[in-house]
Amino acid sequence: MSDSLGGGLSPELDLGRTPVYQTRHGACYLGDSLELLQEMPAESVDLVVTSPPFALLRQKEYGNKGQAEYVDWLCGFGREVLRVLRDTGSFVLDLGGAYKRGVPVRSLYQYRVLLRLCDETGFHLAEEFFWHNPAKLPSPIEWVNKRKIRAKDSVDTVWWLSKTEWPKADVRRVVVPYSERMKKLLRNPEGFYSPKKRPSGHEIGKSFDAENKGAIPPNLLQIANTDSNSTYLRLAKVLGVKRHPARFPLGLPKFFVSFLTDPDDLVLDIFSGSNTTGRAAEDLGRRWVAIEIDKGYAAGSALRFMDRLGSSEAREEFGRVCRGEAPDLSGPPSLWEQAAP
Repeated sequence: MSDSLGGGLSPELDLGRTPVYQTRHGACYLGDSLELLQEMPAESVDLVVTSPPFALLRQKEYGNKGQAEYVDWLCGFGREVLRVLRDTGSFVLDLGGAYKRGVPVRSLYQYRVLLRLCDETGFHLAEEFFWHNPAKLPSPIEWVNKRKIRAKDSVDTVWWLSKTEWPKADVRRVVVPYSERMKKLLRNPEGFYSPKKRPSGHEIGKSFDAENKGAIPPNLLQIANTDSNSTYLRLAKVLGVKRHPARFPLGLPKFFVSFLTDPDDLVLDIFSGSNTTGRAAEDLGRRWVAIEIDKGYAAGSALRFMDRLGSSEAREEFGRVCRGEAPDLSGPPSLWEQAAP
C-alpha cells in the first residue's frame, strides 16, 4: 500500500509542476491535459476514465466545443492517451448525445469519435456501455417539452476502449444483487428448474445455480445523478465556491475503477472537473492523477477530499489551495486499507 504523498510525489504522479493539492493516493494538476499528458511516462497508466465537455449546441460555461470541430478536438487526445496506457490498460469515455441545430435529428458525433479512435488511433472497442440517469430532466426543451415529438434524452454512451485486445478486467468485482427470482433458484434449484437445452442452443446445467455473491451486471448502468448532500456540494455552499455544473455521479467512475483496475493501479482523468474520478480512485485504494484546465474548478474539486473537516478547517485548507500551497488532504486510512496486508 502506498504511503502518504505528503513527503513527495511518486514518479508516476509527479508531472514536473506543483499540484493544486494532493492526497494519500493522488494529485490534481491545473493545466492543458494534452500538454501534461506529454509529461507522463509511456505505459504508466492503467485506466483513463473521463467525461469531456460534450458537443452540445448551447455553449456551456465549462467550455464545450461546437459539433463541427468537436471530433477533431477530442480525437487529438487519443494518441497521447494510447501512449501512456499500459498494454492491459483501458480508456473509458462518457459522451452524452446531442441534436443537430434546428431540427429534431440526432448528431452522430460520439460514433464518429469512436470510429476515429479505433480506425485511426488504434484503440479496440472492448464493450459499449450506456449510462441511464433516470433523474435527468426532460430535454431538449424544444422537441420534448414544447412540441412533444421526442422522448427525453436520459442515456449517455460510454465507450470502453482498450489498448490491446486483452485489457485487464474482472467482472466479479462489480456484481450486483441477485433478483428475487435468482434467490429462489439458489435456495431450491431442483424445484425451480430442470437442466436442459434452451431454444437458443445454450445448455442450462447445474453450474447456473452456483452462488457467486451477486449477478453479472448488464452494460446498461442505471445510476441516478441526484447528489444533493455530498461534502463537495455542502462545502461549496458554505465557502461560496462555484460548483461544476456537469458532475457525473460517484457510482459511474467507481464501477469502472473497480472493474478494470487492481489496488494501487494508476487512474487518470484528463477532464477532471470536480474530480469525481479521483475521489472514486481514492476510496478504492488506487493511485490517481486529475487534470483540469479551469483554475476555479480545479481548486473547488479539493472540497471532495475534506469530508473529515469542519467548515472552519475546510475554509483554511481551501485558502491554502487557492494560494498555491499544494496542501496534502490525505485522510486517515480507509477500512479497506487498514485490512490490507
